[in-house]
Amino acid sequence: MPSSPNKSWLLLLGFILFYIIYLLVGALVFSSIERPVEERMRRDILDMRRDFLNQTCINASALDAFLLQVLSANGYGVSVLRNSSVGSNWDLASAMFFANTLVTTVGYGHSTPLSDSGKAFSILYALLGVPFTMLVLTASVQRLMHPLVYAPRGLFQRSGLDPRPASTVHFALLLVVTVVCFFVAPAFVFSAIEGSWTFLDAIYFCFMSLCTVGLGDFVPGEQPSQKYRPLYKVVVMVYLFLGLMMMYLLLRAFHKMADLHGLTSFLELPHCDEDDQQPILEEGPSPPPHRAASKQPLEPGSQPSYNTISKG
Repeated sequence: MPSSPNKSWLLLLGFILFYIIYLLVGALVFSSIERPVEERMRRDILDMRRDFLNQTCINASALDAFLLQVLSANGYGVSVLRNSSVGSNWDLASAMFFANTLVTTVGYGHSTPLSDSGKAFSILYALLGVPFTMLVLTASVQRLMHPLVYAPRGLFQRSGLDPRPASTVHFALLLVVTVVCFFVAPAFVFSAIEGSWTFLDAIYFCFMSLCTVGLGDFVPGEQPSQKYRPLYKVVVMVYLFLGLMMMYLLLRAFHKMADLHGLTSFLELPHCDEDDQQPILEEGPSPPPHRAASKQPLEPGSQPSYNTISKG
């Protein structure tokens, strides 16, 4: 019979597997709903373009109608240009990329549902997908806290540093590793693959994506002649998930450093250790409930936390 830590890892792998299946199912549904609408819109624009070119005398009203149709379609990611009509925003890889940006709340907005049924499904899909994505990210970060936060800080303390300097040095190193591995290095890759992106554009894209701002002015894999576009989309999805996980881990490490330096007590915020007392993935038998908590008076210097308020 597997031990509790092994069960915890298996449960986490089950979460991640279900998350991938959830994205695939969403991609299939989005593709089946939106791709026919996109193709019909593209055909309508091409027919209007052909009629427009065949007219011997073009009046202002016909030109305005054509431009309005083109601008409206372009807002949904459908282009009338010949070199942009070969791809689709709702093939399996693109639909899965859209589903990933939807549940991670990045939301570039480069492609949006065209039909009412697609918009309704987006609401239901995000209603379940967003909290489940946060659960998977939280569970993953919780499993990484020991090897990437507790163990390095303990190593620094055993080398002779006090807890506060150890936490500061650890956070600085973790910040440098995060910036190099999830901002600088990916920016070099994006600027090399996306021909029109400068290095600053790529850094800007990485920052806006991993902060879940997702302005949508830069979206990877949207060039007409993009090689291995489906594989590229999947790799970017993996990058977004790992990057969001690392950003959350960085915030947790900063929270723990703020605990040691008294910043959370000064601002009357809950301590990070209070959240760690109830792990999402249990590693062993749960400790007995603290029966005397309600009977003992609060210490004069104790501060209320969000956890105590919710349990009260």
